[in-house]
Amino acid sequence: MRFFKSYLLAIAALGMTSCNDFIDVPPTGVVDGELAYSQPDKMVNAAYASLGDCWYTYPFNLWPYGDLSSDDCVKGGGGTTDTGYHPMEIWTTLTSTPGELDELWYRLYCNISRCNRALVALEEYGDEKLGKTTADQRRGEVHFLRGHSYFKLLTMFRQIPWVDEEVFKNNSQEQTPNNQFTYEELFNKVINEFELAYNALPMEVTDGGGRANKVAAAAYLAKCYLTIAWGDGYEKSTGVNFINRNYMEKVIEYTEVVKNSRYDYLADFGDIFLPEYKNSSESVFAVQTSQYTEDNTRFGRANWSNMLNGCWGMWSCGWDFHKPSQDLVNAYKTKNGLPLFDDYDNTDDYPLSGETAVQKWDPRLFHTVGMPTFPYKYEEAYMMTMDNSRTPNTYGFYTSLKDVPQRSAGETFDGSWQAFAMNDYVFRYTDVMLMRAEALIELDRMEEARTIINDIRRRAANSIDKHIAYASDFCEIAEYPASDFTSKENARVRLRWERRLEMAMESSRYFDLRRWGVASEVLNAYFAKEKNASYEGVRYGQYYEEARYTAGKNEFYPIPYNQLYYVPGLYVQNLGYN
Repeated sequence: MRFFKSYLLAIAALGMTSCNDFIDVPPTGVVDGELAYSQPDKMVNAAYASLGDCWYTYPFNLWPYGDLSSDDCVKGGGGTTDTGYHPMEIWTTLTSTPGELDELWYRLYCNISRCNRALVALEEYGDEKLGKTTADQRRGEVHFLRGHSYFKLLTMFRQIPWVDEEVFKNNSQEQTPNNQFTYEELFNKVINEFELAYNALPMEVTDGGGRANKVAAAAYLAKCYLTIAWGDGYEKSTGVNFINRNYMEKVIEYTEVVKNSRYDYLADFGDIFLPEYKNSSESVFAVQTSQYTEDNTRFGRANWSNMLNGCWGMWSCGWDFHKPSQDLVNAYKTKNGLPLFDDYDNTDDYPLSGETAVQKWDPRLFHTVGMPTFPYKYEEAYMMTMDNSRTPNTYGFYTSLKDVPQRSAGETFDGSWQAFAMNDYVFRYTDVMLMRAEALIELDRMEEARTIINDIRRRAANSIDKHIAYASDFCEIAEYPASDFTSKENARVRLRWERRLEMAMESSRYFDLRRWGVASEVLNAYFAKEKNASYEGVRYGQYYEEARYTAGKNEFYPIPYNQLYYVPGLYVQNLGYN
């Protein structure tokens, strides 16, 4: 495995001879290892900083793997060969060789390396330099950060090597296999990371924005337990027949902590995705970003994960990736304010400004999907047209809205690359409450789940006048009656639909489908339909003719080729991949 050699710990060795002509000049741009370890707070800061060390080839929000690979999203860009992400959206050509998979693996282990070093620094100098109370809190933060990276690795790759501070101190990284622990054992290790964080962290952190607290750790514990409560990830052993009720009870226990905290639903859905609200009550934990005008640097602490995802022709460097699918747009249709569960995809529909609003829509459509004839992210000075699509015959005419700011905010770009000061949500409050509702349904507490879902729908209904008044005639949304939650089957359908509409384009959809054990059923039906998508007579999505999701193989991504052969024989490949 290629592990990150932190620049903080680089030690330059100058080979010196006895010749008096040589002058011993200290190297520049590096810090002595012992000096670095003696500053544990800075080592913790370095671990935090690595969260934002992102690029479109290794986006830490996982949009290519949670969205492009699902029924919510098409890749976009200049065609199917633009970046290495096309195999993720059709699955049939996915192998271990894309460089993007290798970079993501490598960068996540870079984060873990920083965490391991920070823990060593805290062990040696924490109590002395920081005092025991602060040092214990910092240890909790680092366990949270390490758990965060391991959760992503486990979510993506399943079979991963567990490299902790003991492995680091023993320098045994290259003797650590990826099949040493089972999937459940690895999840228990990740859970232990967040339990250590939960027990060490306060409810509120006042010494620096963006630090993890007890509530964030509780949210992650709930997510871990919810994931394994459904099974082991492979469809043959995942789904409603494999539910672990004890784990579901854990989800309730930890989401109760979030529910009783200061966090809450933000009043307007649209505000959640505007930079000025990025650390609102909705944000339980997020990777922090900034605009260059905030810190007087060249780019600020920009979010480069989403650098390709700006609208074509709207931004100077908008490359038109991460585009909503027609299937997702259809899912927002309503009748009498409720979704068309069985008939939503019978026809391809879309609203057109100025036309009679016969078909009604959930208001969240206009906050999530940029569409021709409507303003781009609420600003009527920037109207979208069909020209705002880079390759319409391949990827259609919709554009992503949540992961970019408003156009009037100005631009930050470097040559061909666009940066956005948009926080990456790891958890927002509504996500956690939807996890809670999911567990409540499986525990036969239907009315409590309905209350949560209706609270979320009520917020959506109240999210029209402030930002999307121009679309008010198209919007209709209602709350679910009690009769819709009399059976577990009906309740599941409504919960899953609500999660899709609320969390669309936030990198979770594929992982939701896998957790429920329905990915092959949903995705193969989507491929068959989406290959015939059209907008105003223009067909697109024909490349889905080649798409096929294979259960028993595609549930997890392959171990990257470069990692398999860095130390030949150390790692084993995931099921189904060569």
